[in-house]
Amino acid sequence: MVLTPRLEQRQLQSLVMTPQLQQAIKLLQMSNLELGEFVENELRDNPILERDEGQNQEIDLPNDGDDGKAAVDKTESDQQGVDYDSSASFEIPTEKGLDAELDNIYTNDSLADIGGGQNSSGADGQPNVPENALSTASFSGSKSGGRGFDGPGVGLEQTVAETPTLRAHLTRQLALGLNDATDRMIALFLIDQLDGAGYYNEDLQAVADQLGCSLGQVEGVFYNLQQFDPPGIFARSLSECLALQLIDRDRYDPAMEIFVENLDMLANRNLSGLAEICGVDGDDIAQMIIEIKELNPKPAMAFDHEVIRTVTPDIFMRALPDQSWHIELNTENLPKVLVNNQYQAAVNKVAQSKEDKRYIQDQLQSASWLVKSLHQRATTILKVATELVRQQDTFFKRGIRYLKPLVLRDIADAIEMHESTVSRVTTNKYMATPRGIFELKYFFTSSINATNGGDTLSAEAVKYQIKELIDGEDAKKILSDDKIVGILKTAGVDIARRTVAKYREALGLGSSVTRRREKAEPT
Repeated sequence: MVLTPRLEQRQLQSLVMTPQLQQAIKLLQMSNLELGEFVENELRDNPILERDEGQNQEIDLPNDGDDGKAAVDKTESDQQGVDYDSSASFEIPTEKGLDAELDNIYTNDSLADIGGGQNSSGADGQPNVPENALSTASFSGSKSGGRGFDGPGVGLEQTVAETPTLRAHLTRQLALGLNDATDRMIALFLIDQLDGAGYYNEDLQAVADQLGCSLGQVEGVFYNLQQFDPPGIFARSLSECLALQLIDRDRYDPAMEIFVENLDMLANRNLSGLAEICGVDGDDIAQMIIEIKELNPKPAMAFDHEVIRTVTPDIFMRALPDQSWHIELNTENLPKVLVNNQYQAAVNKVAQSKEDKRYIQDQLQSASWLVKSLHQRATTILKVATELVRQQDTFFKRGIRYLKPLVLRDIADAIEMHESTVSRVTTNKYMATPRGIFELKYFFTSSINATNGGDTLSAEAVKYQIKELIDGEDAKKILSDDKIVGILKTAGVDIARRTVAKYREALGLGSSVTRRREKAEPT
Protein backbone atom coordinates (compact mmCIF):
# COMPACT_ATOMS: atom_id res chain seq x y z
CA MET A 1 0.00 0.00 0.00
CA VAL A 2 1.51 3.32 -1.13
CA LEU A 3 1.25 6.07 1.47
CA THR A 4 1.81 9.00 -0.88
CA PRO A 5 -0.58 11.65 -2.22
CA ARG A 6 -2.11 10.81 -5.60
CA LEU A 7 -5.05 11.72 -7.84
CA GLU A 8 -7.86 9.26 -8.47
CA GLN A 9 -10.99 9.45 -10.60
CA ARG A 10 -14.07 7.68 -9.28
CA GLN A 11 -17.66 7.38 -10.47
CA LEU A 12 -20.18 7.77 -7.63
CA GLN A 13 -23.94 8.02 -7.35
CA SER A 14 -25.48 10.23 -4.70
CA LEU A 15 -28.95 11.47 -3.91
CA VAL A 16 -29.33 15.17 -4.68
CA MET A 17 -32.40 17.31 -4.06
CA THR A 18 -32.72 20.45 -6.10
CA PRO A 19 -33.73 23.70 -4.36
CA GLN A 20 -37.06 23.59 -6.20
CA LEU A 21 -37.93 20.16 -4.84
CA GLN A 22 -36.84 21.17 -1.36
CA GLN A 23 -39.20 24.13 -1.62
CA ALA A 24 -42.05 21.87 -2.73
CA ILE A 25 -41.52 19.61 0.27
CA LYS A 26 -41.32 22.60 2.59
CA LEU A 27 -44.59 24.00 1.25
CA LEU A 28 -46.35 20.67 1.67
CA GLN A 29 -45.80 20.45 5.41
CA MET A 30 -46.57 24.12 6.12
CA SER A 31 -49.79 25.19 7.75
CA ASN A 32 -51.90 27.78 5.92
CA LEU A 33 -50.60 30.49 8.24
CA GLU A 34 -46.97 29.59 7.54
CA LEU A 35 -47.73 29.24 3.84
CA GLY A 36 -49.26 32.73 3.69
CA GLU A 37 -46.20 34.22 5.39
CA PHE A 38 -43.87 32.38 3.00
CA VAL A 39 -45.77 33.58 -0.08
CA GLU A 40 -45.76 37.16 1.24
CA ASN A 41 -41.97 37.02 1.46
CA GLU A 42 -41.79 35.66 -2.08
CA LEU A 43 -44.05 38.46 -3.34
CA ARG A 44 -41.73 40.98 -1.71
CA ASP A 45 -38.52 39.46 -3.09
CA ASN A 46 -39.62 38.32 -6.56
CA PRO A 47 -40.70 41.14 -8.96
CA ILE A 48 -42.09 38.63 -11.48
CA LEU A 49 -44.52 37.23 -8.92
CA GLU A 50 -47.77 39.09 -8.31
CA ARG A 51 -50.76 38.73 -6.02
CA ASP A 52 -53.84 37.54 -7.89
CA GLU A 53 -56.60 40.07 -7.34
CA GLY A 54 -59.11 37.98 -9.27
CA GLN A 55 -58.83 39.94 -12.50
CA ASN A 56 -56.91 37.40 -14.56
CA GLN A 57 -58.62 35.45 -17.31
CA GLU A 58 -59.04 31.78 -16.58
CA ILE A 59 -57.22 29.39 -18.88
CA ASP A 60 -56.23 25.74 -18.78
CA LEU A 61 -52.94 24.56 -17.44
CA PRO A 62 -50.94 22.81 -20.19
CA ASN A 63 -50.39 19.08 -19.91
CA ASP A 64 -46.99 17.46 -19.93
CA GLY A 65 -47.33 16.66 -23.59
CA ASP A 66 -47.86 20.27 -24.59
CA ASP A 67 -44.99 22.33 -25.86
CA GLY A 68 -45.63 25.01 -23.28
CA LYS A 69 -46.89 27.55 -25.83
CA ALA A 70 -50.51 26.50 -25.99
CA ALA A 71 -51.45 28.31 -22.83
CA VAL A 72 -49.84 31.52 -24.03
CA ASP A 73 -51.75 31.44 -27.29
CA LYS A 74 -55.14 31.03 -25.60
CA THR A 75 -55.40 34.63 -24.45
CA GLU A 76 -54.07 38.03 -25.31
CA SER A 77 -53.84 39.13 -21.69
CA ASP A 78 -50.47 40.21 -20.34
CA GLN A 79 -51.20 38.68 -16.97
CA GLN A 80 -52.38 35.18 -17.57
CA GLY A 81 -53.12 32.59 -15.00
CA VAL A 82 -54.85 29.39 -14.13
CA ASP A 83 -57.76 29.69 -11.76
CA TYR A 84 -57.24 26.35 -10.08
CA ASP A 85 -60.49 25.26 -8.52
CA SER A 86 -59.06 24.15 -5.21
CA SER A 87 -62.56 23.98 -3.79
CA ALA A 88 -63.59 21.22 -6.19
CA SER A 89 -65.15 18.44 -4.19
CA PHE A 90 -64.67 14.71 -4.34
CA GLU A 91 -67.25 12.17 -3.36
CA ILE A 92 -66.23 8.88 -1.85
CA PRO A 93 -67.82 6.63 -4.55
CA THR A 94 -65.78 8.37 -7.26
CA GLU A 95 -62.50 8.61 -5.36
CA LYS A 96 -60.52 6.76 -8.04
CA GLY A 97 -60.86 9.70 -10.39
CA LEU A 98 -58.87 12.06 -8.20
CA ASP A 99 -55.58 12.01 -10.09
CA ALA A 100 -54.91 15.26 -11.96
CA GLU A 101 -52.94 15.41 -15.22
CA LEU A 102 -50.02 17.22 -13.63
CA ASP A 103 -46.51 16.24 -12.59
CA ASN A 104 -46.86 14.55 -9.22
CA ILE A 105 -43.69 15.39 -7.37
CA TYR A 106 -44.89 13.52 -4.28
CA THR A 107 -45.17 9.96 -5.64
CA ASN A 108 -42.98 7.02 -4.69
CA ASP A 109 -40.66 7.63 -7.66
CA SER A 110 -40.13 11.35 -7.07
CA LEU A 111 -37.11 13.17 -5.76
CA ALA A 112 -39.34 14.80 -3.20
CA ASP A 113 -39.61 11.51 -1.33
CA ILE A 114 -36.49 9.47 -2.12
CA GLY A 115 -34.03 12.29 -2.60
CA GLY A 116 -33.09 11.78 -6.24
CA GLY A 117 -33.92 10.13 -9.53
CA GLN A 118 -32.93 10.38 -13.17
CA ASN A 119 -36.45 10.94 -14.45
CA SER A 120 -37.08 14.00 -12.28
CA SER A 121 -34.31 16.32 -13.42
CA GLY A 122 -32.38 17.30 -16.48
CA ALA A 123 -28.70 17.16 -17.17
CA ASP A 124 -28.04 20.28 -15.13
CA GLY A 125 -29.79 18.88 -12.07
CA GLN A 126 -32.83 21.14 -12.50
CA PRO A 127 -36.36 19.74 -12.77
CA ASN A 128 -37.72 19.04 -16.25
CA VAL A 129 -40.27 21.84 -16.34
CA PRO A 130 -40.98 23.32 -19.80
CA GLU A 131 -39.58 26.83 -19.94
CA ASN A 132 -42.87 28.48 -20.86
CA ALA A 133 -45.29 25.88 -19.61
CA LEU A 134 -45.87 27.66 -16.33
CA SER A 135 -45.13 31.27 -17.22
CA THR A 136 -48.86 31.84 -17.46
CA ALA A 137 -49.84 29.72 -14.47
CA SER A 138 -51.33 30.98 -11.27
CA PHE A 139 -52.89 29.52 -8.19
CA SER A 140 -56.09 31.00 -6.84
CA GLY A 141 -59.04 29.95 -4.83
CA SER A 142 -62.58 31.20 -4.74
CA LYS A 143 -63.11 34.91 -5.18
CA SER A 144 -65.11 36.53 -2.48
CA GLY A 145 -65.27 39.85 -0.80
CA GLY A 146 -67.46 42.07 1.29
CA ARG A 147 -68.37 45.71 1.57
CA GLY A 148 -69.97 47.74 4.31
CA PHE A 149 -73.17 49.73 3.93
CA ASP A 150 -71.53 53.13 4.43
CA GLY A 151 -68.08 52.82 2.93
CA PRO A 152 -65.04 51.29 4.57
CA GLY A 153 -66.24 52.11 8.08
CA VAL A 154 -64.21 51.90 11.27
CA GLY A 155 -61.51 49.29 11.72
CA LEU A 156 -62.15 46.56 14.26
CA GLU A 157 -59.02 47.47 16.21
CA GLN A 158 -60.49 50.94 16.84
CA THR A 159 -63.49 49.46 18.64
CA VAL A 160 -61.49 47.39 21.14
CA ALA A 161 -61.30 48.90 24.63
CA GLU A 162 -57.83 49.61 25.96
CA THR A 163 -56.89 47.27 28.80
CA PRO A 164 -53.84 47.86 31.01
CA THR A 165 -51.02 45.36 31.22
CA LEU A 166 -49.94 43.87 34.53
CA ARG A 167 -46.78 45.98 34.54
CA ALA A 168 -48.75 49.20 33.96
CA HIS A 169 -51.26 48.22 36.66
CA LEU A 170 -48.51 47.61 39.23
CA THR A 171 -46.53 50.69 38.21
CA ARG A 172 -49.50 52.94 38.84
CA GLN A 173 -49.60 51.71 42.45
CA LEU A 174 -45.97 52.61 43.13
CA ALA A 175 -46.77 56.28 43.74
CA LEU A 176 -49.08 55.32 46.61
CA GLY A 177 -47.17 52.35 47.99
CA LEU A 178 -43.55 53.57 47.82
CA ASN A 179 -42.30 57.08 48.53
CA ASP A 180 -38.54 56.60 48.17
CA ALA A 181 -37.14 56.93 44.62
CA THR A 182 -34.63 54.12 45.21
CA ASP A 183 -37.38 51.79 46.41
CA ARG A 184 -39.35 52.55 43.27
CA MET A 185 -36.39 51.63 41.08
CA ILE A 186 -36.02 48.34 42.95
CA ALA A 187 -39.76 47.73 42.59
CA LEU A 188 -39.65 48.30 38.83
CA PHE A 189 -36.79 45.81 38.59
CA LEU A 190 -38.76 43.21 40.56
CA ILE A 191 -41.93 43.80 38.51
CA ASP A 192 -40.05 43.00 35.31
CA GLN A 193 -39.04 39.63 36.77
CA LEU A 194 -42.57 38.33 37.35
CA ASP A 195 -43.59 35.27 35.35
CA GLY A 196 -46.77 34.97 33.33
CA ALA A 197 -48.84 33.79 36.31
CA GLY A 198 -47.68 36.62 38.61
CA TYR A 199 -45.21 34.54 40.64
CA TYR A 200 -41.71 35.63 41.58
CA ASN A 201 -39.10 32.90 41.16
CA GLU A 202 -35.80 34.81 41.45
CA ASP A 203 -33.33 35.00 44.35
CA LEU A 204 -33.62 38.27 46.30
CA GLN A 205 -29.96 38.10 47.34
CA ALA A 206 -28.94 37.98 43.67
CA VAL A 207 -31.13 41.03 43.03
CA ALA A 208 -29.48 42.90 45.89
CA ASP A 209 -26.02 42.09 44.55
CA GLN A 210 -26.98 43.12 41.06
CA LEU A 211 -28.49 46.45 42.13
CA GLY A 212 -25.78 47.18 44.68
CA CYS A 213 -28.08 47.57 47.70
CA SER A 214 -28.75 45.66 50.89
CA LEU A 215 -30.83 42.50 51.08
CA GLY A 216 -33.01 44.08 53.76
CA GLN A 217 -33.95 46.95 51.45
CA VAL A 218 -34.87 44.56 48.62
CA GLU A 219 -36.92 42.38 50.96
CA GLY A 220 -38.74 45.44 52.32
CA VAL A 221 -39.74 46.50 48.81
CA PHE A 222 -40.67 42.92 47.92
CA TYR A 223 -42.99 42.44 50.90
CA ASN A 224 -44.54 45.82 50.10
CA LEU A 225 -45.21 44.70 46.54
CA GLN A 226 -47.00 41.62 47.88
CA GLN A 227 -49.68 43.97 49.22
CA PHE A 228 -50.41 45.33 45.75
CA ASP A 229 -53.45 44.53 43.67
CA PRO A 230 -54.28 41.91 42.47
CA PRO A 231 -54.09 39.92 45.74
CA GLY A 232 -51.63 37.06 45.53
CA ILE A 233 -49.17 38.86 43.27
CA PHE A 234 -45.44 38.32 43.90
CA ALA A 235 -46.07 34.98 45.61
CA ARG A 236 -43.24 32.46 45.51
CA SER A 237 -45.43 29.37 45.71
CA LEU A 238 -49.05 28.34 45.34
CA SER A 239 -49.48 28.17 49.11
CA GLU A 240 -48.14 31.70 49.54
CA CYS A 241 -50.36 32.95 46.70
CA LEU A 242 -53.49 31.55 48.36
CA ALA A 243 -52.34 32.80 51.78
CA LEU A 244 -51.94 36.36 50.48
CA GLN A 245 -55.46 36.29 49.07
CA LEU A 246 -56.90 34.88 52.28
CA ILE A 247 -55.12 37.58 54.27
CA ASP A 248 -56.65 40.18 51.99
CA ARG A 249 -60.07 38.67 52.78
CA ASP A 250 -59.29 38.45 56.50
CA ARG A 251 -59.81 34.68 56.45
CA TYR A 252 -56.31 33.48 57.25
CA ASP A 253 -56.92 31.92 60.67
CA PRO A 254 -54.73 29.13 62.17
CA ALA A 255 -56.90 26.34 60.75
CA MET A 256 -56.80 27.86 57.27
CA GLU A 257 -53.03 28.33 57.57
CA ILE A 258 -52.57 24.61 58.22
CA PHE A 259 -54.97 23.83 55.39
CA VAL A 260 -53.00 25.94 52.88
CA GLU A 261 -49.68 24.45 54.00
CA ASN A 262 -50.98 20.92 53.29
CA LEU A 263 -52.47 21.31 49.82
CA ASP A 264 -50.92 17.99 48.80
CA MET A 265 -53.40 16.22 51.08
CA LEU A 266 -56.23 18.07 49.34
CA ALA A 267 -54.87 16.99 45.96
CA ASN A 268 -54.88 13.37 47.15
CA ARG A 269 -58.42 13.79 48.48
CA ASN A 270 -57.29 12.84 51.98
CA LEU A 271 -60.02 14.96 53.56
CA SER A 272 -60.29 13.04 56.79
CA GLY A 273 -56.57 13.44 57.50
CA LEU A 274 -56.73 17.11 56.54
CA ALA A 275 -59.65 17.72 58.91
CA GLU A 276 -57.75 16.01 61.71
CA ILE A 277 -54.59 18.13 61.47
CA CYS A 278 -56.64 21.32 61.05
CA GLY A 279 -58.73 20.47 64.12
CA VAL A 280 -62.07 20.90 62.35
CA ASP A 281 -64.92 18.62 61.32
CA GLY A 282 -66.08 17.54 57.88
CA ASP A 283 -68.48 20.45 57.38
CA ASP A 284 -65.72 22.95 58.10
CA ILE A 285 -63.38 21.24 55.65
CA ALA A 286 -66.08 21.37 52.95
CA GLN A 287 -66.55 25.09 53.57
CA MET A 288 -62.79 25.70 53.48
CA ILE A 289 -62.58 23.90 50.14
CA ILE A 290 -65.30 26.17 48.78
CA GLU A 291 -63.34 29.24 49.91
CA ILE A 292 -60.14 27.94 48.33
CA LYS A 293 -61.93 27.36 45.02
CA GLU A 294 -62.96 31.02 44.98
CA LEU A 295 -59.31 32.13 44.99
CA ASN A 296 -57.21 32.77 41.89
CA PRO A 297 -54.08 30.57 41.72
CA LYS A 298 -52.70 32.70 38.85
CA PRO A 299 -53.45 36.34 39.70
CA ALA A 300 -51.61 37.75 36.68
CA MET A 301 -53.76 35.86 34.20
CA ALA A 302 -56.50 38.48 34.59
CA PHE A 303 -54.19 40.85 32.70
CA ASP A 304 -53.33 38.39 29.94
CA HIS A 305 -55.10 39.90 26.94
CA GLU A 306 -53.58 37.75 24.25
CA VAL A 307 -56.08 37.06 21.51
CA ILE A 308 -57.10 33.41 21.45
CA ARG A 309 -56.63 32.05 17.94
CA THR A 310 -59.12 29.44 16.91
CA VAL A 311 -58.19 26.62 14.58
CA THR A 312 -59.07 27.40 10.97
CA PRO A 313 -59.83 24.19 9.08
CA ASP A 314 -57.96 23.50 5.86
CA ILE A 315 -60.64 21.11 4.60
CA PHE A 316 -64.41 21.10 4.83
CA MET A 317 -66.47 17.94 4.89
CA ARG A 318 -70.24 17.51 4.79
CA ALA A 319 -72.71 14.69 4.21
CA LEU A 320 -74.65 14.31 0.96
CA PRO A 321 -78.18 12.92 0.64
CA ASP A 322 -76.86 9.68 -0.90
CA GLN A 323 -74.82 8.92 2.28
CA SER A 324 -71.53 9.89 0.61
CA TRP A 325 -69.24 12.71 1.68
CA HIS A 326 -68.45 16.03 0.02
CA ILE A 327 -64.88 17.20 0.65
CA GLU A 328 -63.38 20.53 -0.37
CA LEU A 329 -60.47 22.79 0.45
CA ASN A 330 -60.89 25.97 2.42
CA THR A 331 -59.79 28.33 -0.35
CA GLU A 332 -60.27 31.47 1.72
CA ASN A 333 -56.94 30.87 3.47
CA LEU A 334 -54.96 29.83 0.40
CA PRO A 335 -52.57 32.34 -1.18
CA LYS A 336 -53.42 33.55 -4.68
CA VAL A 337 -50.47 34.40 -6.91
CA LEU A 338 -49.63 34.59 -10.61
CA VAL A 339 -46.70 35.31 -12.89
CA ASN A 340 -46.67 38.85 -14.30
CA ASN A 341 -45.73 38.24 -17.94
CA GLN A 342 -46.12 41.89 -18.89
CA TYR A 343 -43.53 43.05 -16.39
CA GLN A 344 -41.22 40.18 -17.23
CA ALA A 345 -41.34 40.96 -20.96
CA ALA A 346 -40.78 44.68 -20.39
CA VAL A 347 -37.79 44.15 -18.13
CA ASN A 348 -36.34 41.50 -20.42
CA LYS A 349 -36.27 43.97 -23.32
CA VAL A 350 -34.21 46.55 -21.48
CA ALA A 351 -31.85 44.07 -19.82
CA GLN A 352 -28.38 44.43 -21.30
CA SER A 353 -25.93 42.38 -19.26
CA LYS A 354 -25.88 38.63 -18.88
CA GLU A 355 -26.28 39.00 -15.14
CA ASP A 356 -29.54 40.95 -15.58
CA LYS A 357 -30.94 38.42 -18.03
CA ARG A 358 -29.93 35.54 -15.79
CA TYR A 359 -31.57 37.24 -12.80
CA ILE A 360 -34.83 37.71 -14.73
CA GLN A 361 -34.77 34.09 -15.88
CA ASP A 362 -34.09 32.83 -12.36
CA GLN A 363 -36.94 34.89 -10.92
CA LEU A 364 -39.29 33.66 -13.65
CA GLN A 365 -38.37 30.05 -12.98
CA SER A 366 -38.77 30.56 -9.22
CA ALA A 367 -42.19 32.16 -9.65
CA SER A 368 -43.35 29.47 -12.05
CA TRP A 369 -42.22 26.70 -9.73
CA LEU A 370 -43.93 28.30 -6.76
CA VAL A 371 -47.21 28.47 -8.68
CA LYS A 372 -46.97 24.81 -9.62
CA SER A 373 -45.98 23.80 -6.08
CA LEU A 374 -49.00 25.58 -4.62
CA HIS A 375 -51.25 23.87 -7.13
CA GLN A 376 -49.78 20.45 -6.41
CA ARG A 377 -49.91 21.03 -2.64
CA ALA A 378 -53.65 21.68 -2.78
CA THR A 379 -54.25 18.63 -4.96
CA THR A 380 -52.21 16.36 -2.69
CA ILE A 381 -53.94 17.56 0.49
CA LEU A 382 -57.31 16.88 -1.09
CA LYS A 383 -56.25 13.39 -2.18
CA VAL A 384 -55.03 12.44 1.28
CA ALA A 385 -58.09 13.89 3.02
CA THR A 386 -60.43 12.08 0.66
CA GLU A 387 -58.77 8.72 1.26
CA LEU A 388 -58.81 9.32 5.02
CA VAL A 389 -62.54 9.96 4.93
CA ARG A 390 -63.09 6.88 2.77
CA GLN A 391 -61.22 4.61 5.18
CA GLN A 392 -62.76 6.15 8.32
CA ASP A 393 -66.27 6.28 6.87
CA THR A 394 -67.74 4.26 9.75
CA PHE A 395 -66.28 6.63 12.33
CA PHE A 396 -67.99 9.64 10.77
CA LYS A 397 -71.30 7.80 10.57
CA ARG A 398 -71.35 5.94 13.91
CA GLY A 399 -68.86 7.59 16.28
CA ILE A 400 -65.48 7.11 17.92
CA ARG A 401 -66.17 3.50 18.89
CA TYR A 402 -65.78 2.66 15.21
CA LEU A 403 -62.53 4.51 14.53
CA LYS A 404 -60.35 2.09 12.58
CA PRO A 405 -56.66 1.54 13.32
CA LEU A 406 -54.73 3.25 10.55
CA VAL A 407 -51.08 3.87 9.66
CA LEU A 408 -49.45 6.10 7.07
CA ARG A 409 -48.73 3.20 4.75
CA ASP A 410 -52.45 2.41 4.41
CA ILE A 411 -53.13 5.84 2.94
CA ALA A 412 -49.87 5.98 0.97
CA ASP A 413 -50.56 2.67 -0.77
CA ALA A 414 -54.14 3.63 -1.59
CA ILE A 415 -53.22 6.91 -3.31
CA GLU A 416 -49.84 5.66 -4.63
CA MET A 417 -47.70 8.14 -2.76
CA HIS A 418 -44.82 7.87 -0.34
CA GLU A 419 -45.39 7.59 3.41
CA SER A 420 -43.29 10.69 4.02
CA THR A 421 -45.59 12.65 1.74
CA VAL A 422 -48.66 11.56 3.70
CA SER A 423 -46.88 12.45 6.93
CA ARG A 424 -46.14 15.96 5.68
CA VAL A 425 -49.67 16.47 4.40
CA THR A 426 -51.24 15.49 7.71
CA THR A 427 -48.99 17.77 9.79
CA ASN A 428 -50.78 20.91 11.06
CA LYS A 429 -53.72 20.35 8.69
CA TYR A 430 -57.25 20.35 10.13
CA MET A 431 -60.55 19.11 8.74
CA ALA A 432 -63.99 20.35 9.75
CA THR A 433 -66.30 17.33 9.94
CA PRO A 434 -69.85 16.75 11.20
CA ARG A 435 -68.24 15.41 14.40
CA GLY A 436 -65.96 18.41 14.97
CA ILE A 437 -62.61 19.75 13.82
CA PHE A 438 -59.81 17.18 13.82
CA GLU A 439 -56.16 17.29 12.87
CA LEU A 440 -55.56 14.82 10.06
CA LYS A 441 -53.05 12.96 12.22
CA TYR A 442 -55.85 12.19 14.68
CA PHE A 443 -57.13 9.47 12.34
CA PHE A 444 -53.88 7.50 12.53
CA THR A 445 -53.99 5.27 15.60
CA SER A 446 -52.35 2.04 16.68
CA SER A 447 -54.28 -1.21 16.71
CA ILE A 448 -55.35 -3.52 19.54
CA ASN A 449 -56.19 -7.16 18.89
CA ALA A 450 -59.63 -8.62 19.46
CA THR A 451 -60.07 -11.63 21.74
CA ASN A 452 -62.23 -13.54 19.28
CA GLY A 453 -59.85 -13.12 16.35
CA GLY A 454 -62.01 -10.47 14.74
CA ASP A 455 -61.03 -7.10 13.35
CA THR A 456 -58.46 -5.10 15.28
CA LEU A 457 -59.61 -2.08 17.24
CA SER A 458 -58.30 1.47 17.27
CA ALA A 459 -56.45 2.64 20.37
CA GLU A 460 -58.59 5.80 20.43
CA ALA A 461 -61.75 3.70 20.41
CA VAL A 462 -60.46 1.64 23.34
CA LYS A 463 -59.56 4.83 25.23
CA TYR A 464 -63.12 6.01 24.73
CA GLN A 465 -64.49 2.74 26.13
CA ILE A 466 -62.23 3.07 29.19
CA LYS A 467 -63.44 6.63 29.74
CA GLU A 468 -67.07 5.52 29.43
CA LEU A 469 -66.55 2.76 32.01
CA ILE A 470 -64.88 5.11 34.51
CA ASP A 471 -67.40 7.92 33.99
CA GLY A 472 -70.28 5.53 34.58
CA GLU A 473 -68.85 3.65 37.56
CA ASP A 474 -70.68 3.59 40.88
CA ALA A 475 -69.09 5.69 43.64
CA LYS A 476 -69.37 2.65 45.92
CA LYS A 477 -67.93 0.22 43.33
CA ILE A 478 -64.88 1.88 41.82
CA LEU A 479 -63.40 -0.12 38.95
CA SER A 480 -59.78 -1.17 39.30
CA ASP A 481 -57.55 -1.55 36.24
CA ASP A 482 -57.83 -5.33 36.50
CA LYS A 483 -61.62 -5.08 36.57
CA ILE A 484 -61.57 -2.84 33.48
CA VAL A 485 -59.37 -5.40 31.72
CA GLY A 486 -61.94 -8.11 32.49
CA ILE A 487 -64.84 -6.00 31.20
CA LEU A 488 -63.00 -5.12 27.98
CA LYS A 489 -62.02 -8.74 27.34
CA THR A 490 -65.66 -9.71 27.76
CA ALA A 491 -66.45 -7.08 25.11
CA GLY A 492 -63.85 -8.58 22.78
CA VAL A 493 -60.84 -6.36 23.47
CA ASP A 494 -57.55 -8.14 24.17
CA ILE A 495 -55.69 -5.64 26.36
CA ALA A 496 -53.16 -5.80 29.19
CA ARG A 497 -53.55 -4.10 32.57
CA ARG A 498 -50.51 -1.85 32.02
CA THR A 499 -52.06 -0.67 28.74
CA VAL A 500 -55.27 0.22 30.55
CA ALA A 501 -53.23 2.16 33.13
CA LYS A 502 -51.35 3.99 30.35
CA TYR A 503 -54.55 4.96 28.52
CA ARG A 504 -56.22 5.99 31.77
CA GLU A 505 -53.33 8.28 32.67
CA ALA A 506 -53.34 9.72 29.13
CA LEU A 507 -57.00 10.61 29.63
CA GLY A 508 -56.17 12.39 32.88
CA LEU A 509 -58.08 9.89 35.01
CA GLY A 510 -56.76 8.95 38.43
CA SER A 511 -56.24 5.50 39.87
CA SER A 512 -59.03 3.61 41.59
CA VAL A 513 -57.79 4.82 45.00
CA THR A 514 -57.79 8.46 43.89
CA ARG A 515 -61.21 8.17 42.26
CA ARG A 516 -62.64 6.53 45.36
CA ARG A 517 -61.52 9.51 47.43
CA GLU A 518 -62.80 12.00 44.87
CA LYS A 519 -66.24 10.44 44.65
CA ALA A 520 -66.61 9.90 48.38
CA GLU A 521 -68.55 12.65 50.15
CA PRO A 522 -66.57 14.45 52.88
CA THR A 523 -67.45 13.26 56.36
